[in-house]
Amino acid sequence: MVDSEAKIVEEVKQAKEKMLKEISKVIIGQKEVVEEMLIGLFSRGHCLVVGVPGLAKTLLVRTIARVMNLKFNRIQFTPDLMPSDITGTEVIEEDRSTGKRSYRFIQGPVFANVLLADEINRTPPKTQAALLEAMQEYRVTVGGVTYPIQEPFFVLATQNPIEQEGTYPLPEAQLDRFMFNIKIDYPSEADERKIITATTSEDVTELDVVMKGEEILRMQKLVRKLPVSEHVVNYTLAITRSTRPNQPDCPDFVKKWVSWGAGPRAAQCLVIGAKARAIMEGRCNISCKDVQAVAHSALRHRIIANFNAEADGITSDSIIDKLLETIKEPEYK
Repeated sequence: MVDSEAKIVEEVKQAKEKMLKEISKVIIGQKEVVEEMLIGLFSRGHCLVVGVPGLAKTLLVRTIARVMNLKFNRIQFTPDLMPSDITGTEVIEEDRSTGKRSYRFIQGPVFANVLLADEINRTPPKTQAALLEAMQEYRVTVGGVTYPIQEPFFVLATQNPIEQEGTYPLPEAQLDRFMFNIKIDYPSEADERKIITATTSEDVTELDVVMKGEEILRMQKLVRKLPVSEHVVNYTLAITRSTRPNQPDCPDFVKKWVSWGAGPRAAQCLVIGAKARAIMEGRCNISCKDVQAVAHSALRHRIIANFNAEADGITSDSIIDKLLETIKEPEYK
């Protein structure tokens, strides 16, 4: 890596620290969640956020958009939401001087830099697919005309894990489109005390812009350019392939507890996430510890546990824990 890129890496580390400091003015605790969201953003990926209501998911996403001076939109997913409510629609306009009619496209809320898809599993698969197409292609096609979405484009979709009535769970193939599945847990007692104090006063918090869209795009390109060693690639492959129960050399507990393992996209997300994490810490070299740090978020929605696991009280996170204990780093050649 040349000196100019190494300098950018150091700038990114400093920017990350500033971002965490600014975000902490509004969001108390949840540092790991914020870092995982930033890794997803800098990796040019999207995140599914799972947490019970009232954990400030919307506020967190809005705050990230504010400190980066990005356009933010929020869509509340409901059973009657239509694809055009996300992508936009064509309307007929009449020129009063000539009487000629023509179609004009009105952009939907998907045309933003940061999009919060709130309770994405509340809407039918047809509407879910409209958002997922934009996530994959970074464009929207309406009436045979393609409209590009300005980058950076970052989708954060939320799900409520406790209320399943009236929901349309995302199929595994659609879940796989999300780079990370991030879990938000309840705050600690000390953090909750601070939250109560801060949110029941009239104080208005002013946030400084730390990073703009052009810098984020530069960061995303740098993440892709950062080389990764064969040692880390082999370790990533060993983890990913060990999640598949049809592999002859996978661990016995995987054969017992897993119906379907992670596909090649999981390995890609592990490597690109490890790259982004290393850069955010000011390093130009990626280690196996970086892969381990993003393993749970990258794999938990890609490992399908079976009935044996459910009977034994085993979750995807439990299986990932055992994999990280079992799969050893390959030796350097």
